[in-house]
Amino acid sequence: MAGPEKAYLLTEKGDQIRCLFNPAELTITKSNTWQAPETKGGNTPELRFQSGQPGTLTLSLTLDTTDTGEEVTGYTDRLLDLMKVDPALKGSDKQRNKARPPWVEFHWGKLHSFKAIVEKLTIKFTYFASSGMPLRAKADMSLKQWNEEGVYPLQNPTSHTPTLHTVHRLVPGETLDRVAATHYADSTRWRLIAEANNIIDPIAVPAGTLLVIPELPVRHRG
Repeated sequence: MAGPEKAYLLTEKGDQIRCLFNPAELTITKSNTWQAPETKGGNTPELRFQSGQPGTLTLSLTLDTTDTGEEVTGYTDRLLDLMKVDPALKGSDKQRNKARPPWVEFHWGKLHSFKAIVEKLTIKFTYFASSGMPLRAKADMSLKQWNEEGVYPLQNPTSHTPTLHTVHRLVPGETLDRVAATHYADSTRWRLIAEANNIIDPIAVPAGTLLVIPELPVRHRG
């Protein structure tokens, strides 16, 4: 039985930076800007929408090479390179001193994020060999949406549904009907989860699988 899929960062040049361990959690932030016009003689003015703000995805990665004995800097250096200006990227102009770092996408199984730039990266080395070689590190990353393409983070690429789905990691002994009961309070809705994740055999889903939990259709009153 295959193990859980590994998450990875896909760079603008098509390179993959794989995560040695999948993140325990992902945090998505999206905000809008609204403006309150000045009104005389009123208590609460009606807000006027101005614009949406870039989405942000934050995550923590654990990088550990104690099993191989290789330097963990082989992974941390690749993350640091995402913060460096690359004059070979599209839109760069050496004569005008115009260049930028690359964009990246976070991928995990069927899920992917928006195209984003690495806004902030903090790397903390936490374990060393007796020689001083770093073997373990923690990387805290903040990815900020680069453009409007893929506005909705962590969308299902098979359906391209512009809805922010819930994500559920299957634990040992857990079944799809139990997952449906947890999220929908109705175990019979397990087929929605199976269809959203292209699951053919609902009893053969391995523990650790990351599942997209689609939102239930909104019922409108006639």
